[in-house]
Amino acid sequence: MTDLMEISAALQKGRAKVVKELVEQAIADGMSAKEILDGGLLHGMNIVGQKFKINELYVPDVLVAARAMNAGSELLKQLLIDDGVKATGKVVLGTCKGDLHDIGKNLVKMMMEGKGLEVIDLGVDVSADKFVEAAIEQNAQIIACSALLTTTMGEMANVVKYAEEKGVRSKFTIMVGGAPVNESFKNSVGADVYAPDAASAADEAIAAIN
Repeated sequence: MTDLMEISAALQKGRAKVVKELVEQAIADGMSAKEILDGGLLHGMNIVGQKFKINELYVPDVLVAARAMNAGSELLKQLLIDDGVKATGKVVLGTCKGDLHDIGKNLVKMMMEGKGLEVIDLGVDVSADKFVEAAIEQNAQIIACSALLTTTMGEMANVVKYAEEKGVRSKFTIMVGGAPVNESFKNSVGADVYAPDAASAADEAIAAIN
């Protein structure tokens, strides 16, 4: 039988080819897709997230680990659907209108997916109405807004305002983050959660959904 810890270890080292081979072997051994996902892939990505949080790993390490996770999870997607396994929650994510930075947003996406969340990535330069309309359409629980420029932070207030105008504010947890954002800014715009980094954002998202 394939050792799930081997999958986890290979993922942490970013060895996509090895992860793919081990996941294929685990499927052939008759392990359930959920077992492989939870015990191998998500286990490894969780450790990557923790190490990233304490600066034991850096952005390039996270990127290669995420690539390895994708290599394994691609093989499991259809099997999980067939088994009726649903993601633990759904997040609509994007960088605010006027801002074209996406490295932080992409890291948040990887960390959230590494926790088993489904992430709808709206990309960059996303307007308030687009965030909220997408969340309604996708039946998401969380709207996560990123900004790297002080000039685009104001769009986060517009997201909250637009959700209020649409009468759906109570349906969503609105998360904010990015270099110029902090706890007091979160409070000033009426958002629910501020996360200082990608790993914390993933933890906060899980806490908000559970």
